[in-house]
Amino acid sequence: MSVDRRQFLADATKFLLLTGAAGQAWAFVAEGRPQDAPDYDIARHWWAMFIDIEKCIGCGRCVEACKIENDVPDEPFYFRTWVERYYIPARDVTSPRAEDHPKVDSPDGGRHGFPDIYPKEDGSKSFFVPKLCNQCAHSPCVQVCPVGATFESPDGVVLVDKDYCIGCRYCVQACPYGCRFIDPRTNTVDKCSLCYHRITKGLTTACCEVCPTGARQLGDLRNPADPIHELLRTHKVQVLKPNMATGSKVYYNGLDASVR
Repeated sequence: MSVDRRQFLADATKFLLLTGAAGQAWAFVAEGRPQDAPDYDIARHWWAMFIDIEKCIGCGRCVEACKIENDVPDEPFYFRTWVERYYIPARDVTSPRAEDHPKVDSPDGGRHGFPDIYPKEDGSKSFFVPKLCNQCAHSPCVQVCPVGATFESPDGVVLVDKDYCIGCRYCVQACPYGCRFIDPRTNTVDKCSLCYHRITKGLTTACCEVCPTGARQLGDLRNPADPIHELLRTHKVQVLKPNMATGSKVYYNGLDASVR
């Protein structure tokens, strides 16, 4: 008995959508990303990012570029990436006075820079920490998605297929880094995609492209010639919340203990 090809694909689609990990694989195919970049060999890449805290000046250009590139809602509480400022006073942190305690601020996600509001005194320090989706190798968000809308691509990027997302918010709650939000225009989840539409075409991310100090650098861990290998060898890199064991692929240099 001959089988109609179109009917076979339709039946296969239904099957994949109903089977956990296979459903996630179908979500990747459904987005058509490999077709968008025909010269991109997905099996030859494993993406990561290196962030040098010592170079970040808190200018906010990365936040603005991300908003524009990825059509992130303009309101100041929707971000795919943002920057936080940490202020560590020189005073005794056991003091009961609030002004003696470390402080964290991120006005408008750092999009327009940071006002100079903290006192400058001997022993105090202030630094900036860019944050984004950590592109986890063992993503809690992928594990809890009931429909396979959140999935990990074969090149190590955690993505969201909005055609499948039902806006249940399970992944928003599961993310230990607070990197997800619900887009009010679609009622579906959104997050950093590592500018997947750019990196599959040989470009870097929008945030890396505009950084004036090179504090952010996209890296391909499967490319032995990529500069990220030298950066990881020569710097004392750390990840956020290492106790969560998510396999974060965003590596920080100069990360203070107060942030981890």
